[in-house]
Amino acid sequence: MSTHGPQHPGGGEPEQNLDYRIAHLQDRLASGELGELGVRVEARGRTVLLTGTVPSAPCRDEIVRTVQEEFAGVPVHTDLVVTETSSPDHAEELA
Repeated sequence: MSTHGPQHPGGGEPEQNLDYRIAHLQDRLASGELGELGVRVEARGRTVLLTGTVPSAPCRDEIVRTVQEEFAGVPVHTDLVVTETSSPDHAEELA
């Protein structure tokens, strides 16, 4: 029995596996409708950090869902800023 820490499925170091999965996710995001966005996915130890700016809350939700699917079982920290500027749905009444 080894005393060098926990064994990880798949053999390699978990950080290397995480880096590979991040590269795969970035390719997936770039090839889809979300490819134009300035979203970064980074490994931070054994967690994933998602940062950047997105145009709307639904867009943010889709990205978060995609990342959580790709990294099931890995903690994902999200720091996405929504830049959505909605126009008013009614005229402003001035007194």
